Amino acid sequence: MKIIVAPDSFKGSISAYDICLAVKEGIIRVHPNAKVCLLPLADGGEGTVDNLVAASNGQLIRANVRGPLNAEVNAVYGVLGDKKTVVIEMAQASGLPLLKDTEKNPMISTSYGTGELIKHALDAGYRQFIIGLGGSATNDGGVGMLRALGVEFYNSSNEVLKDGGASLIDLAFYDDTHLDPRLFESTITIASDVTNPLCGPNGASAVFGPQKGATPKMVHQLDQALFHFSEVVLSKKNINMRDLVGGGAAGGMGAALLAFCNAKLRSGIDVILEEIQFDTILEHTDLLITGEGKLDSQTLSGKVIKGVAIKAKEKKVPVIGLCGTIQLSRKELDELGILAAFSIVPGPCSLEEAFEHSAQWIADRAESIMKLLTLPIVTIKKS
Repeated sequence: MKIIVAPDSFKGSISAYDICLAVKEGIIRVHPNAKVCLLPLADGGEGTVDNLVAASNGQLIRANVRGPLNAEVNAVYGVLGDKKTVVIEMAQASGLPLLKDTEKNPMISTSYGTGELIKHALDAGYRQFIIGLGGSATNDGGVGMLRALGVEFYNSSNEVLKDGGASLIDLAFYDDTHLDPRLFESTITIASDVTNPLCGPNGASAVFGPQKGATPKMVHQLDQALFHFSEVVLSKKNINMRDLVGGGAAGGMGAALLAFCNAKLRSGIDVILEEIQFDTILEHTDLLITGEGKLDSQTLSGKVIKGVAIKAKEKKVPVIGLCGTIQLSRKELDELGILAAFSIVPGPCSLEEAFEHSAQWIADRAESIMKLLTLPIVTIKKS
């Protein structure tokens, strides 16, 4: 029996890799000789670098860069097993996990460190990039990243703009003549399932600003600043960043990469599955077990579970989902291609208890699933 275990992390609770280990433990309690293939996954957000590097037998590279509030951080990026492709996770250099709750402030936080990671990889000779935009602490339209790569931004007094999204309201002009030319020798793929525009009620500031510490007043200011930024870019480049699908990802980083760096936006999970040659791994598989913290409407829009379920359905491999909470109907699960979905939580509990016992509960649920699958089919004959 060949079983693939391919989950996303349960954010804030347990990593995708630890989920894999827990599921494997539950499987081998029932089938000690099963061939269990562990594939921890991510969709461009937290865990993308570690999981892709592990799946491709690549390596991690460390670099000291500026964090979202300019303090030095030791960040990593990955070089995949092909020794050509670099994967960068924005959260490593410019992410919310680097800040305390009291430090979150998208008015001043910068994406400069992410640009430094890109430059570090360019200096090392790499020209193929996958950039995951999840978990950012910034709302600066990617201006910090662009500054690290050679672009400078000025106000009407010819002074360099301060860091952060709020200062963009004072942008008068920018100079991109020194933008690193090696970017145009490169292939840059944005791994993100965010389709939000740069501005407006569904834009970067309104939708993602509050989780980065923005008050309603800040949201309004930041949205106006990004709108103004887009107007300046439109007048010079004839590119309307407000029309770019996914431009609102990571506080506008998506728009900056698309407009200035000739990047392409793709579904995060599709990129990851392609890089690890998931179609080949699926061959001769009897069962796929996947999972994420919550099965809900976001799952339907392109998360890990949807990505692996689509691929498994093409190969006629049954899929079982594990999660903390199920908010999808049976019809929606059928449309996803999920044979069955199970919550790992055995009963009412606090969030703290769920976090503490996640690995144990996942292993126990996997064991129960395997026992169900080994039940003999009993046929009751009519007398």
